Amino acid sequence: MTDTTVLDDLEARGLIQDCTDRAGLAARLAEGPISAYFGCDPTASSLHVGNLLGLLVLRRLQDAGHHAVALVGGATGMVGDPSGRSEERNLLDDATLAANVAAIKAQVNRIVPLDGTAGRLVDNRAWTAPITFLEFLRDVGKHVTVNTMLARDSVRNRLASEHGISFTEFSYMLLQAHDFLRLEADHGVQVQIGGSDQWGNMVGGVDLIRRVSGRPAWALCWPLLTAPDGTKLGKTTGARIWLDPERTSPYQMFQHWMGTDDRQVRQFLLQFTLLAVAEVEAIVADHEREPGRRGAQRRLAVEATALVHGAEAAEAAEAASAILFGADATAASVAALEAVAAEVPTRRWDRGALEAGVEVVDLLVGEGFLAASKGEARRALAQGGAYVNGERVGEGARVGPEHLLQDRFVLLRKGKKSYGLVEVGP
Repeated sequence: MTDTTVLDDLEARGLIQDCTDRAGLAARLAEGPISAYFGCDPTASSLHVGNLLGLLVLRRLQDAGHHAVALVGGATGMVGDPSGRSEERNLLDDATLAANVAAIKAQVNRIVPLDGTAGRLVDNRAWTAPITFLEFLRDVGKHVTVNTMLARDSVRNRLASEHGISFTEFSYMLLQAHDFLRLEADHGVQVQIGGSDQWGNMVGGVDLIRRVSGRPAWALCWPLLTAPDGTKLGKTTGARIWLDPERTSPYQMFQHWMGTDDRQVRQFLLQFTLLAVAEVEAIVADHEREPGRRGAQRRLAVEATALVHGAEAAEAAEAASAILFGADATAASVAALEAVAAEVPTRRWDRGALEAGVEVVDLLVGEGFLAASKGEARRALAQGGAYVNGERVGEGARVGPEHLLQDRFVLLRKGKKSYGLVEVGP
């Protein structure tokens, strides 16, 4: 992609809602590489799919030859952003914030390569912590009127709510504007990107740079990502789809994208993958001819999961999904079976005991496993509702070493959807 087509590409993907002086930004992009930043507050140890949207806009700019700066708000995270919220979030201590920043850096690096030049990560504590209150009032506060701050939608909405707004949160927009000012002065950052709920804060930064240095800066925002019920999709509202595999496993993320409504799948392919617009249109056209195959959702799930967790994890998640929806398990890889093990009840079994053969009844019964009693397990067998590695088994069936998948696992099923995995150890 050439520099002159970056904005057109973002527009085609539905990723531009507002832009300050778009013609000026287009002209600046045409001159050569520009630095842009996207900020995330480390109020949790993981980012979520709403943040993923912003990171992928950074990645698109980076891939087009520009410089990407990911800001983790260690300072602003201690204050709390009122945008899009009806009440004040809990403030975190320094140790928790430091741990969150470290975890988030690893997540960002998988999506936006942080080589220190084309991509870098900064923490606003670096320049915010040393500044005194009086210095902040002198260098930032004097340039912003209270009238302007009160006019911001995020502030107006909170003032009208039953909770009101604390001075701490009221000052958030000044801190964010100061971030943009420092990034522009210290790193030459000229563009801030974010969701539409951040528009007021971003414009505040553009205005501050203009007032302090007289140099140009731009803000660009995309429409707010919403859940089906219209609520903000984030950490505390809407769906909680995290980028940390310990919170949302690759399989769960894969299933999240597989569940995309047909009416949204084109939008999500455009915004949550790095596929070219023309390729997305071709995928959607094929999907519309045979929507029941869910080909567009599957491609979305593979691409988005690979971006967050890597190609191998995405492949394993896809294979695990197929297994749990009835595909042949005998050809499954170790990674796919391990992915299944992370999602279904799993129990250990001694390899020596399996050598002589074990009744399926005994394998099915266990606390938190597939059957609460041997009577329940026997009924399942008698009624044709028990399966070993996808094959229906009857009363008296036994499992031996020949049933092991990858010399390690036995996949059990009771009824239509209750799966369990036996892992054989020494």
